Amino acid sequence: MNRTDLLRAIAEKGYDVGFGAKKHFATYDIIDKAPGLIGFLSMAYGVLSLVVANPSAEITSAVLIVLGIMGLYISFHDHKKTEYESAGRTLTELCNELKALYFVVKSKEDEKVEQKLVDRLSEIESRYYSKCISSQILFSNWYAHYKFYWEHQIGWINEQLNFSFFRDKVPLSLWGALIIVVITFVCRLLGDVTWVCDALPK
Repeated sequence: MNRTDLLRAIAEKGYDVGFGAKKHFATYDIIDKAPGLIGFLSMAYGVLSLVVANPSAEITSAVLIVLGIMGLYISFHDHKKTEYESAGRTLTELCNELKALYFVVKSKEDEKVEQKLVDRLSEIESRYYSKCISSQILFSNWYAHYKFYWEHQIGWINEQLNFSFFRDKVPLSLWGALIIVVITFVCRLLGDVTWVCDALPK
């Protein structure tokens, strides 16, 4: 493996490890903070429903039930909260090791690299796979995108991978959700939603 290929390989693995670390931290943050937020929103909505004249009982019940279901879903992951935090810390350390390795390889003038540097990458990669937790909480991917691309220092990875805003920095599923929201809003605004029902198979 030559120097150029190794730099690319380190950057690609740096992306995997760095994004993985942020995803574990995102799951931890959601498990840790969301129950308090849900409790606050439930109380706030309950107080507001007392102030608003003639609130709809159906809407009030639906909102509180949805918030309750969200809290219940999050509670299923609570017992693994410390595992997500520990894995996130370990993966962050591995990402820092990859960053150091990247600059060591980059400083080499010879295009042919030493085998020990390639072995070092393989060793970090094997530790990465052993520390990952495969099951992550819903929406952790969206939150991880924010934490990785907007909070983390990824200039060294970007040197090789050249991230773009539309393709990389915003999740594809978020783009899909935004498009659906915009289409729904426009259709309701125009008062013409019957074509959607007509298009559905009978």
